[in-house]
Amino acid sequence: MGRSSCRRMPVVATGRMTTAAGLLLVFLSHMVAPLEVPLDLPQPPTITHESPKDYIVDPRENIVIRCEAKGKPHPSFSWTRNGTHFDIDKDPKVNMKPHSGTLVIDISGKDKAEAYEGVYQCTAHNEHGTAVSNNIVVRQSRSPLWSKESNPPFVVQEGASLVLKCRPPAGLPPPIIFWMDNNFQRLSLSRRVSQGLNGDLYFSNVEMSDSRSDYICYARFPRTQTIQQKQPITVRVVNMDAINETWPGFLNETDFFGDGQTEERRPSFQVPSGPSSSMMVLRGQLLEMECIAEGLPTPEITWSKVSGELPSNRATYLNFHKTLRIAAVTEADSGQYRCTAKNTLGSIHHVITVTVKAAPYWIEAPQNLVLAPREKGQLICRASGNPKPSVSWFMDGLPIHNAPEDSRRKVEGDTIMFEDVVSGSSAVYQCNASNEHGYLLANAFVNVLSEPPRMLTPPNKVYQVIMNQQAALECYSFGSPIPKITWFKENHTNAALEGDPYIFYDNGTLVIPVAQATSSGKYTCVALNMLGKSDNHVHLEVKEPTRILKQPEYKVVQRNRDVVFECPVKHDPSLIPTMIWLKDNGELPDDERFVVDSDSLTITKVTESDAGTYTCIMNTTLDQDSASADLRVVEQPDPPSDLELTDQKPRSVQLTWIPGDDHNSPIKRFLIQYEDSLHDRGSWHNLTEVPGTTTTAHLKLSPFVHYKFRVMALNDVGYSLPSPSSRHYKTRAAAPDVNPTGVEGLGTQPDNLVIHWKPLTGLQSNGPGLQYVVYWRQKYVDEDWHSVKVANVSKFTVQGTPTFTPYEVKVQAVNEHGSGPEPLPFTAYSGEDLPKAAPDNVQVQVINSTLAHVHWESVPLSSVRGHLKGYKVYYSRKGSLHNHSPHHSEQQVLTFSGNRTHGKLPGLHPFSRYALNVRVYNGRGEGPASSDEDFETPEGVPGHPAFLRVVNPSLDSLTLEWGPPHDRNGRLTGYTLKYQPVNNSNELGPLKEVTVAANETSFTLPNLKYSTRYKFYFNAKTQKGPGPTITQEAVTVIDEARPAVPVSWNVSSSLVEDGALISWEYWGPEKSVYVEYVEDSNEEKRKRELVNGSQSYVLKGLKEGLAYRVRVVAWGHADQMVHSSEEIWVTVPAMASRQVDIATQGWFIGLMCAIALLILVLLIVCFIKRNKGGKYPVKEKEDAHADPEIQPMKDEDCTFGEYSDHDDHKPLRGSRTPSNGTVKRDDSDDSLVDYGDGGDGQFNEDGSFIGQYSGRKERDTAECVESSEAPSPVNAMNSFV
Repeated sequence: MGRSSCRRMPVVATGRMTTAAGLLLVFLSHMVAPLEVPLDLPQPPTITHESPKDYIVDPRENIVIRCEAKGKPHPSFSWTRNGTHFDIDKDPKVNMKPHSGTLVIDISGKDKAEAYEGVYQCTAHNEHGTAVSNNIVVRQSRSPLWSKESNPPFVVQEGASLVLKCRPPAGLPPPIIFWMDNNFQRLSLSRRVSQGLNGDLYFSNVEMSDSRSDYICYARFPRTQTIQQKQPITVRVVNMDAINETWPGFLNETDFFGDGQTEERRPSFQVPSGPSSSMMVLRGQLLEMECIAEGLPTPEITWSKVSGELPSNRATYLNFHKTLRIAAVTEADSGQYRCTAKNTLGSIHHVITVTVKAAPYWIEAPQNLVLAPREKGQLICRASGNPKPSVSWFMDGLPIHNAPEDSRRKVEGDTIMFEDVVSGSSAVYQCNASNEHGYLLANAFVNVLSEPPRMLTPPNKVYQVIMNQQAALECYSFGSPIPKITWFKENHTNAALEGDPYIFYDNGTLVIPVAQATSSGKYTCVALNMLGKSDNHVHLEVKEPTRILKQPEYKVVQRNRDVVFECPVKHDPSLIPTMIWLKDNGELPDDERFVVDSDSLTITKVTESDAGTYTCIMNTTLDQDSASADLRVVEQPDPPSDLELTDQKPRSVQLTWIPGDDHNSPIKRFLIQYEDSLHDRGSWHNLTEVPGTTTTAHLKLSPFVHYKFRVMALNDVGYSLPSPSSRHYKTRAAAPDVNPTGVEGLGTQPDNLVIHWKPLTGLQSNGPGLQYVVYWRQKYVDEDWHSVKVANVSKFTVQGTPTFTPYEVKVQAVNEHGSGPEPLPFTAYSGEDLPKAAPDNVQVQVINSTLAHVHWESVPLSSVRGHLKGYKVYYSRKGSLHNHSPHHSEQQVLTFSGNRTHGKLPGLHPFSRYALNVRVYNGRGEGPASSDEDFETPEGVPGHPAFLRVVNPSLDSLTLEWGPPHDRNGRLTGYTLKYQPVNNSNELGPLKEVTVAANETSFTLPNLKYSTRYKFYFNAKTQKGPGPTITQEAVTVIDEARPAVPVSWNVSSSLVEDGALISWEYWGPEKSVYVEYVEDSNEEKRKRELVNGSQSYVLKGLKEGLAYRVRVVAWGHADQMVHSSEEIWVTVPAMASRQVDIATQGWFIGLMCAIALLILVLLIVCFIKRNKGGKYPVKEKEDAHADPEIQPMKDEDCTFGEYSDHDDHKPLRGSRTPSNGTVKRDDSDDSLVDYGDGGDGQFNEDGSFIGQYSGRKERDTAECVESSEAPSPVNAMNSFV
């Protein structure tokens, strides 16, 4: 049974594609791929690479015409040129690459590329057939020179239209046109000035600014990378007056555009011409239509399709809407397109009729066909075009009707059918589809083979996909007849896979549309035909998707602050993640302020340039996820500037300003401040605020002020710095507008009235000579106003007034220019005096033992002689009713505001005698007291007993002693004693109660348990009830004859930084608990630490490297141990030896002493030598050589060169000094090289060392003798080298 070679091919996933779009592209690429036959099997030639049909070559380079093919055996190649055989052996300039059909034509020397222009075709041949290439038209790229021309100036009237022609030379391919000036700057294009598709420069209307002498058209030829320019064109734009003055010159020298005064005009088209035009475009090409119009004002261009809609996804507007471009044209784009030019005076239309033709394009191209003997198949060649193309067949490069007859082959139009094929009938068939616009040529072979299945997919291939994505498992195989593919999955029984969720393709690919975790595993594909079978194993791994758990948040940050973008991610743990951060879709700035962590980005000290969009991208080998957030950097706004004062009036002025940069935070409002340099120089005051959207404020002003203004801007960050101040603005003086506020009167003595007011500010004075007129008169009395004029004060005292009399007062402001408005009067009272009368009929009603209610009659208001503030109740406790002894407690006061006649006295003491009186008071003070009123409080509950203690504990009894309550609050009726045992776990036992007579102060509890802790509760009682309870605990004596109850300690230890931490649990009754410890081998030195009430203790001072035995004990009342824990071992590890301080070592101290002694001896020798006047040998040498670099020892100095007190820490010449000032030695301390001027030590002929005595400092002999500073050990040792 025959097989077709045209099969539905699968979407093949390589394990790295994660998006549906990527998978679709892979699928489509496999669907159009020709059938691949393994190259080790016999097969006809297949052309794999060839040069394009229209091949434009660079004349400066060798011509390379490509032709590559494969086949078994490898094919041989030949060429035709212009339809005839091209014998490359006869032309030494032409070579064919080895094992290839590619031609290389050497055009160096005198030969030119144009000599090899023509139509070339390649043929590949082996014993199984012949394949041919397309016709390759080879043409040389051309960039001809611009023809010489003279461009007279264009003189054009302002507002007229103008076209500057470019007319570039024809090139191959056509050049790219652009206009520039002499400075190689592109001319600015706009709706008014634009460049047409033909390169011409169109002016819809000219302006005076268009005048220039350097309009230059440039042509760039892309293949040769050359640029040529047209001669510059001069344009002069003039108005009508200028034309009239220079008319004769224009006629002789220039082209003139415009025939009169230019006025506004309707649009007209500069290109295309006429009301309509037509154009043809081929399917798949780029369609460009343009409409350029002139007019004044400049017209606007719009486009529409007359009988349909523009293809929005393929249509774009260029050149300021003057060009409509439609990409990848289809037959549906045929029709009429209308462009409309419109301005304020009218509109004009142009219709472009577009016809779409089509060169041949494939509907179904023939594919390679592999057949087994006696199979059947067919080759199909279907193409379309406009006009419809004709199809012709060829066999091995020759027309098929010229091929030998074969009954097993039948040609029917666009199809060749094969039946019952036999071995040896392989061949290559060519299909040619052509019309007037082009042609298509396709090669397809028929290969007759008998082959068992073989796998083409690599074995054990691993596919990795993301969960819920599509997985495609490949099983490419080859065999003839075509094998049948079957899929199996491990642990899926032995049945073949079929049905959902699987999709099977004819090429063997298995597709799982939505892969899940259960889809993971090992898959096996089996290829089977009649000649055998083959299998292959692949593995599928389904991974968790990468997901950003929380998107970075939008940030608004002040400048110089830090910001953190968090981007936590979840991904499959088997995949290696890579976090990438982008700023504005580009790389992060190379700045150490940007710190990238595993899931965050930190930007320190943010600047304004850091603002933008930040994107975190988490990549794995299979997928990625990304999220973005914006960063807005804000700061305080810049101060406003350019303050101006306008609309100046006597009482107002308008202030305008220019806002500063808001730094990405909108300005909310402006604060306007002023300085009064006349009254308050240097102080700025707030005047008004205006919204942040305005830059003008109308300011109301006061007279007699020297104003200066400034403005501050406020945004969400804060206020800006103040703006520079405005110029001075002085207002004229005037009478006051307001009077003082806060006017009030108050007497300080019974016979005066003090009138107060709040003085006016300098801004309110309105002029010089500010004074105040104070008015007063007695209210309700028919009398005139009394007045006085005062200045620079804020009060006035009226003397001789009657006591507490109402007055009317007012204060008016006046200055040199007049008086303020008439003031309103206020009521005030003259001074108060003490009240004269005491309250009458005082009565007391006792509510309970701690509260009483007091009543009295109010005094006459006339006796108060002031403002009635209220009443005060004075009361005191005289004593207790229990013992009738006098008790004088401190007097207490309760104040009742207002005209009250009763009040309550809380907090009284029960069972007591009290006395009270009542007094009235006003602003001056209190009046006389009423007569004392005595009263008694009833009994209450008693206070707690004075004390409770346990004495004489015995084995089975305890005696309690107590003291009566200090506050009995009545007659005691007895005491209540409650008690209960407490065990080691602090659990309470049964509660028992005992009543004790009131006259008792002790009580013995018999029949108690031995060695038991008891808790006692004790309180006193009166007839009113029991008082508060006090508690106490005690333990009966232990019975030594009976074993103690075992106690659980749970002692543990751990080492801490400063010792050993001992912890335990103990809930016994004993309070004296100790931690005892002793060294392992020293029982006599057992130590004990008291730890009452604690559950842990740190033992300090333990010696390193020793072991200790530790236990916890409890001691009873008889100073004997009651309980003890088991001993535990605590071992203190030996610490690593610390570095010994060299200054404390004996050998070092001895060495320093020896050095000091040697220095002393050296000093003595120094003095002796000086007194003798002799010289050292080195000194003699220095004198002899007179080396200026060597300074001899001074007569008044006893030091050698640079070894002075001042130079103890300076390095020897030629040595290196570290930053800490100490001298380091590179090698042995005995090396003399370390102290020389150069790298190698210098010696005199007598062997004396010179370098170490080259000093520059001096010091007095007194310093040498009297200095008590200890020498540096290092310098001292150096001095003896």
